[in-house]
Amino acid sequence: MSRAPNYEFQEWWNKQREKNHELFTNDSNNPSNGFLTVEISSPNPDRTAEKDRARSARQLSWVVLLRFQQLANSLAWITNASILLLRTANRRISSADSSSDSSASRLYRIIKFFLFLVLLLLCVELVAYFKGWHFSPPSAASAEAAVELVYAKWLEIRADYLAPPLQSLANVCIVLFLIQSVDRVVLMLGCFWIKFRRVQPTASMEYPVGRVEGENLEDYPMVLVQIPMCNEREVYQQSIAAVCIMDWPKERMLVQVLDDSDDLDVQLLIKAEVQKWQQRGVHMLYRHRLIRTGYKAGNLKSAMNCDYVKNYEFVAIFDADFQPSPNFLKKTIPYFKGNDDLALVQTRWAFVNKHENLLTRLQNINLSFHFEVEQQVNGVFINFFGFNGTAGVWRIKALEDCGGWLERTTVEDMDIAVRAHLCGWKFVYLNDVKCLCELPESYEAYKKQQHRWHSGPMQLFRLCFVDILRSKVSVAKKANLIFLFFLLRKLILPFYSFTLFCIILPLTMFLPEAQLPAWVVCYVPGIMSVLNILPAPRSFPFIVPYLLFENTMSVTKFNAMISGLFRFGSSYEWIVTKKLGRSSEADLVAYEKESETLVEATSLLRSSSDSGLEELSKLEVTKKTVKTRRNRLYRKELALAFILLTASVRSLLSAQGIHFYFLLFQGITFLVVGLDLIGEQVS
Repeated sequence: MSRAPNYEFQEWWNKQREKNHELFTNDSNNPSNGFLTVEISSPNPDRTAEKDRARSARQLSWVVLLRFQQLANSLAWITNASILLLRTANRRISSADSSSDSSASRLYRIIKFFLFLVLLLLCVELVAYFKGWHFSPPSAASAEAAVELVYAKWLEIRADYLAPPLQSLANVCIVLFLIQSVDRVVLMLGCFWIKFRRVQPTASMEYPVGRVEGENLEDYPMVLVQIPMCNEREVYQQSIAAVCIMDWPKERMLVQVLDDSDDLDVQLLIKAEVQKWQQRGVHMLYRHRLIRTGYKAGNLKSAMNCDYVKNYEFVAIFDADFQPSPNFLKKTIPYFKGNDDLALVQTRWAFVNKHENLLTRLQNINLSFHFEVEQQVNGVFINFFGFNGTAGVWRIKALEDCGGWLERTTVEDMDIAVRAHLCGWKFVYLNDVKCLCELPESYEAYKKQQHRWHSGPMQLFRLCFVDILRSKVSVAKKANLIFLFFLLRKLILPFYSFTLFCIILPLTMFLPEAQLPAWVVCYVPGIMSVLNILPAPRSFPFIVPYLLFENTMSVTKFNAMISGLFRFGSSYEWIVTKKLGRSSEADLVAYEKESETLVEATSLLRSSSDSGLEELSKLEVTKKTVKTRRNRLYRKELALAFILLTASVRSLLSAQGIHFYFLLFQGITFLVVGLDLIGEQVS
């Protein structure tokens, strides 16, 4: 409630102002007002004024020159940046190997047609805007010119035939988007409950740290450790060394190095590394398949068919870039004691290069949510989650019970996890046991990895759908597998994210009768991004790049999902994710120090281990010249960048604020990714 005006104070103030005005406007000759006049005299008034004017002119010229210099610097920076961007784009366009996407691919042809359509619609809308038809749309009855009549007919077709189906598709995607958002919120609530109640798996026993005199070796079960690898020149040493120094009785552990390399030099290097550790007393075998079928699944299946495997109770699997801590087995094996229905103990991944560049930072956000929230919540509440393919320990009996490794998909880890779950086995996830590994630093490697991770689940869903329905597990577990594990998180997520934000949103700019609310474009995605980033709180400054980059990756995930669902050729393609061995130099020094105690504990002569080192040094000289790496150009992402930027221009004509900024920044993000300016830059 506003205060009532004070009229008495207003009248008094007006009287005082009138008196003062009369006092200062009297004639200056009035002697009574002489005290009000102040005269300031100067001996040389003209010279001082001239100096002041000269100083002011000089200062003004300095300011103008400074402004011109700042403007010139800004223009020079913008020019240099533009030239650098154009040179980079021209170099990658003209490069023979720059096209990582096949121009004849189905999705790329569809996107090119969509780009042509959007550009055509933009030209029509620009003509209508300058004619003033946006403000007073013409009708077919009142149209005078032929162009005006065509535009009037276009408005009728747009409103009656095109906008309704587009709005219906948008509504379906919005519903799917909300369902997936609710799933994320439920997972986060489950994670908060686990943290608040401090729920975690408990082991029935603990192993002592280090070697204890007089301990009974029978208390340590026989463990088989497998390291599958293929042409892993950069990281093979660190994984082998990390496994060999694990704190577990050497008599109770056997290490299998499963080398599928087709590079002869890499084979010889890995053999020499194995011989070096064999001479130090480690029980280790080198296996190389002559017929390399089935990729990783075929490699593991071949190793499990060895006769001596029947003497072992558990098998631990580590990819070539993984470095388990020395107490890894002592922290995981105890959970199997007393839990005869436990098949798998999965540990968390930790990344040695998560701060290497923007791409690795964004990957860290995604994987932190996956392990901290998805794996932990599913492990606590339903004792099932997807095996991550590495950094886990399996009960060999469970592997045999569910049929062992199969070569039918590119996600053999998820395949065997689903089959073990259908056989009634349980899983345990340990969030506090971490295994170091490396993230792909180039967009090319990350893109291929994501394609395999999103096409494989669709292959598996087609193959095991009937098996799920026929299995003896409860109806709730069947529903969880079909609707949550496969459909919602593997199919619906890439479908709606690509369709809604890369297709429907740009079309609504040219068909304004169909609309996407601002909360769908901005607010709900922002809230979901905040939830995703909570497990990695130090990554909050990257929340906007994370949101934009996830939408950019939707084209890769959508393409992979379609390829796997309809059995296109690329869905069966397995490409090893290239790693750079960022941590190998520092870690190998530590591994060598740890291995000194191993050498002293054995009665081997030093000369016997030196022979392996000499062989390794000779082979290092004969390394092949590594194939030159280069940044690439991604045509799907570039085409979508131009589509979104074109739609942003149309949105600007309609003065749609949130939609314009989203389309603009999303289009720029697609452009940056399409030019391969994110991730590792190779000169």
